[in-house]
Formats: sequence, C-alpha cells, structure tokens
Amino acid sequence: MDRVQSILCGLVSFASRVSGDWTTSPGPTQRTMAIQELQIDAHFSGHETFPLRQMWLKKAVDSADPNGILSKETFSDESSIADFGVGRNMVSSIKHWALACEVMREDASKKKFVINDIAKEIYGHHGCDPYSEHPTTTWYAHWCLAGRGRRSTTWFWLFNILNAQTFTRDEVMPTLAKFAESISAGKKLSQATLARDLETCLRGYAPRSASSSVEEAAEPMLAELGLIQEERKGVYSFRRGPKSSLNDAFFAWALVDFWDTHHLGENSLTFESIAYGPGSPGRVFKLDEESTAERLFALSSLTDGRLKWSDTSGLRQVYRGDFDVNNFKRMIMGKSYE
Repeated sequence: MDRVQSILCGLVSFASRVSGDWTTSPGPTQRTMAIQELQIDAHFSGHETFPLRQMWLKKAVDSADPNGILSKETFSDESSIADFGVGRNMVSSIKHWALACEVMREDASKKKFVINDIAKEIYGHHGCDPYSEHPTTTWYAHWCLAGRGRRSTTWFWLFNILNAQTFTRDEVMPTLAKFAESISAGKKLSQATLARDLETCLRGYAPRSASSSVEEAAEPMLAELGLIQEERKGVYSFRRGPKSSLNDAFFAWALVDFWDTHHLGENSLTFESIAYGPGSPGRVFKLDEESTAERLFALSSLTDGRLKWSDTSGLRQVYRGDFDVNNFKRMIMGKSYE
C-alpha cells in the first residue's frame, strides 16, 4: 500500500487540471490539439435506439459462412427476421453493434462483411467464450465502444471527454453538441439525433428500471459492468473505483491497445497518461488512482517483463520492451479468459 500511496502523492494537482468540463479548458489552442490527437470520427446513429444486447454479437458471428464472410443481404433479406429471431429494426441494430464492437468489418469491395480474427477467437465454436458469458467479453465490447469509439462517438465522449461525476441528459447535451460540432468537419448534426444517441448510450449501462416492453426489459450487455448508475430519475453518476470483474490480463491488453493508438512509437507512458488520458484504461474503465496503480505493479510478472513499472527519481512510468504486438495481444487476451 505504501507504493500505491507514493504514486498518489502529487497527483491531486494533476487531477484538478482534468476535473473540469472539456468545453471550459483553458484555451482554443489546447482544445484544437486535443481534438486532433483524438482522431475520432463523428458517428451518432445506426443502433435504431436499441442498446447492445447480450447475444447479439454472437448472433452476427454465427451468421457468417465457414470463411467468416457475411453478405450484406444477411441483414436486409426478408429471411433475416427469422434468422436472427428479432424484428427488422433490431436486425439493423445487430449489424450496427457488430461493426461498432469490431466483431466484423466491411471488406475492400464494400460488398461483404468479414468477421475479425479476435471475434473468431472469442465467439467461435472453439473460442474463448462461445456463449458470450465471460466478463472479459463484455469489457472488450465496452473498450471498443468507449476506448476506441470508431463508430460510437457518444460513448467515447461520455467516458473520456465529459468530466462531470454526476449529471443529467439536459445538463450535458450542450457539451456533447459542442464536441460533435468540433469533429464533424462542418457536417450539420441535429439535436434530436444527438439526444437519441445519448439516451441509447445511457440506457446501455443503466437500463430503465421498469418498462412495458419485453424487448426493453431485456438487460443490456454493458449493464453488468456497473459503470453508470441512475441515482434517481434522470440523474446519472459514474461508479469509479476497483472493478472486480476486470482482470489484470485484459487491463494489460487495453493498455497496449491504448498505447499503440494514442502513443505509437513511445517506449514509456506516465502514470498520469494511463490514469487520466483520453482513451486510457483509467478513464475508460473508471478506475480510481489506487486501483490503477495496483494493476500497474502486476504488469512485469504478468507480461514476463514486456511491460515494466518504474518509480525512480520521481518519474512514475511504464516501460515497454521490444516485442511483437500482435502475438503479445493474442497471448494476453487468452490469459484474460483463464
């Protein structure tokens, strides 16, 4: 615990610098730099207002042929309703979530979808989690949405840009609108579209307590993570702190993914970057500083020295060795299911 406390010393001032609302940061130059570094596309629709459900990603994988190929008609043919066992709008939603969670991608011809290798390794018949039951599978889906945010801009914004601990939809809508405008390259975005996206995002983590619809009553996949709670009607708050269902191996996988996305070519990362940086494990998983520090201590033994924590001369950093990233991520992802 003494090591943890030594890391936390001196972080209070840093935390205060990032605790304010993104839209009130010191100046336009800093805001522009932050946006450019994020490289997030504006994507605020496609889910048909349905939050991600537990078995939907598995359904998409199971719909592919033995080579992992799906024709685009898989999601538009009349038979798709019977094949997926849901209504037409939900079929479209399954397609959206499969793309947003990087279960599948468009091929070069734009005529077909291809199941990604990591999805095969997770959801395949002989995969790590063929029935979509393991917590790591849910954490991975959350990471794709809130950590990468390639087709889920509101999810990335909510976990990485918004700094309020407790909020209502009406309070944060202006902040989301400003962020959306800043990354949309002049494209006009309607307030209604943004409002629906935010509502869908929040219901994915904190579903409505009561609903007359059977479809609405089904618990969303991400709700089990316990990241957001509705304290009272319309008032939401993040649950920061330790995450018992998040194992150290997947934390290490996410750390390397963050590293290569936002700090490619750097051989070290500061504690502050890992705990507070946009797209970082600390922000995306809503870990407190102590929980983040404890996981960093375990990196060296967990990764056989590929990642090492160092706390010397007042510099608190993680160093990485020279290793094949793809092989490492495959290995450490496998460990996260053990």
